[in-house]
Amino acid sequence: MRSSKKVFIISILIPLAVGALSALLGMNGMAQYTELAKPPLSPPGFVFGIVWPILYVLMGISSALIYQSKDARKEDALKIYAAQLAVNFFWTIFFFGLDWRLFSFFWILLLIVLVLLMIRQFSSINPLAGYLQIPLPALADICRLP
Repeated sequence: MRSSKKVFIISILIPLAVGALSALLGMNGMAQYTELAKPPLSPPGFVFGIVWPILYVLMGISSALIYQSKDARKEDALKIYAAQLAVNFFWTIFFFGLDWRLFSFFWILLLIVLVLLMIRQFSSINPLAGYLQIPLPALADICRLP
């Protein structure tokens, strides 16, 4: 039981750390966000500080469920998870830090594809792990498109 808790704690801390580092490196993002021309349904900037940590915790729980699985496909699923986490990390830097708007658009499309592949992989191994990922493309990636 103790080992299981450790897996969950580490699995949650990994995406939280990745998100925090990305936010730190793209720090001027919220100032820029207020200046962007946004569609009417775009959330206010403070929402991201609430939503993203929740999404990262869900990612961590989901990845822990896959990691603890005995399924032979878990290694491939965790590779897709790591890839989407890396792509997610760089998006903020590309969009806000480097001001690469068009590149960031295509980068986020890659992220959405990776997240959908990850949901599919996770769901086939552990349905709950897949369900926990559904808010990621539905809330986060779509909201980030200004």
